[in-house]
Amino acid sequence: MPRYRLTIEYDGTPFVGWQRQAVGDSVQGAIEAAIRGFCGEDVAVRGAGRTDAGVHATGQVAHIDLSRHWKTDTIRDAVNAHLRPAPVAILAAERVGDDFDARFSAKRRHYLYRILDRRAPPVLERDRVWSVPRRLDAAAMAEAARVLLGRHDFTTFRAAQCQADSPIRTLDRLDVARNGDIVELSVSARSFLHNQVRSMAGTLKLVGAGQWTAADVRAALEARDRAACGPVAPACGLYLVAVDYE
Repeated sequence: MPRYRLTIEYDGTPFVGWQRQAVGDSVQGAIEAAIRGFCGEDVAVRGAGRTDAGVHATGQVAHIDLSRHWKTDTIRDAVNAHLRPAPVAILAAERVGDDFDARFSAKRRHYLYRILDRRAPPVLERDRVWSVPRRLDAAAMAEAARVLLGRHDFTTFRAAQCQADSPIRTLDRLDVARNGDIVELSVSARSFLHNQVRSMAGTLKLVGAGQWTAADVRAALEARDRAACGPVAPACGLYLVAVDYE
């Protein structure tokens, strides 16, 4: 059976998350229904990351196995036609080898977290940023972010229901930069714990607001205690932007 890699963009606002659930609409379920409408096949769409409810993607990756060969442009366009009006789009479809696995072949995942720090609430960016009604110190956030780089026990920044076998992760990148009224956190690692990025974003927001220092972030990390974490940032500001493969 030929295998295809899909690159996917979606607005996570109306979904219960990427993964198919017993109740509610999922991104995975929407794509599987669209493929069924396109070619009549019931396939499992396997994604690189299981984004939570409300989390967006500009570069999610998944793979599917179909029973016959199709032109990749046909797959992209036909699935998109059947996805309407769901806020999901297949950006590209590519033929890949049978050994490609969207999840297990991934070498690095890249996320973006966006914080709008102005007094006025978002209108065009509603449900796509975390709205904070005061100016944050992005430079202080960037300094504190360096504490989290490298290989650590990230128990403090791990959801209580996280199912990962180990809290040890290597954080390759955590950059903080201002883009107008938006503070952007660019985060990269091979893999993440459940809610890790949102937990780090919420903690760094405390630094930007002058409530914590870089030393407080270090103390929270070293505590290896979920109770030491700052607030978990809302899902609406988080984006899966890319997945790297060899």
